[in-house]
Amino acid sequence: MIKGPEIRHDLISGNWVIISPKRGKRPNDFKKNKKKLPCPFEGEISGHNVIIFYDNPKNWRVAVLENKYPAVVHGDGPIVKEKSRTYETLKGFGHHELVVTRSHKNNFPKLSPKDAIEVFEVFRERLRTLKKEKDVSYISIFHNWGAAAGASILHPHYQILAVPIVPRLVGTSLENSERYFKKTGRCMHCRAIDRELREKKRIVFRNKSAIVVAPYVSREPFQLRVYPLKHWPYLEETPESELKDVALALRIALIKLEKKIKKSDYNFFIHSAPVKNAKSFKHYHWHVEILPKLNISAGFELGTGIEINPVDPDDAARILRQ
Repeated sequence: MIKGPEIRHDLISGNWVIISPKRGKRPNDFKKNKKKLPCPFEGEISGHNVIIFYDNPKNWRVAVLENKYPAVVHGDGPIVKEKSRTYETLKGFGHHELVVTRSHKNNFPKLSPKDAIEVFEVFRERLRTLKKEKDVSYISIFHNWGAAAGASILHPHYQILAVPIVPRLVGTSLENSERYFKKTGRCMHCRAIDRELREKKRIVFRNKSAIVVAPYVSREPFQLRVYPLKHWPYLEETPESELKDVALALRIALIKLEKKIKKSDYNFFIHSAPVKNAKSFKHYHWHVEILPKLNISAGFELGTGIEINPVDPDDAARILRQ
């Protein structure tokens, strides 16, 4: 039995997997409990190690907490890679934080514009802090809303997971982005944005500095992507006004999604460039992905990695624009 979390690398598939038994002990609001569980994020946020409050402990609007059931843990030792002919294993060192908003009912689309912007400002501050840690190579920021999306607690919260490796999916995206840039001299995301602006078929919303589109290659029904219009590899380096516009565009996109789709469980996650070797990722364009949980991946999808999407992205954008 492992003593702490481990990050294991399958040399055959190229996949990284975090084995973290402690995650199985977390509470779940969506299980059929005879007794209603108290919300762990109400009032004084008892039992949590608070990293920082915004604005103060008594009248806080947003709080950053250490996750009580972390997928990875902060460690002082070196990141040693143990190798065999079949596997590679790292100690599960990293950071797992929660960003919690005060209201028990207001998920991101129900936040005021000011509060939605503040959440993104907190993301930026935590990115700037965590990227200085020696055991961090990639930082994932994500939100699970609803049981089908993997949420275990009803109270809206966002997760920051900093790990010492670059995940395979992220690595593949970076490699494709770099290959396209070397071939054409342009960012592939910037070119995709130009096409959307030209064709105007899949734009759901735009403001001065951000755009929401249903991607031409959408792997899920009503998948959405939120871009800063200008090219920025890193969320944490994006100018204040442009970061605010991305937060507001995400809020509007989720409002539209919840109004049009009855089953509105979804995940959103931020794709920002890895925090190590910053100079080598200038070709990348950070963005937010929104994936509603409307499709069930079955044998073909799981066996091949090819998703079957029953909704034309043009139709999805048109429905959400109405």
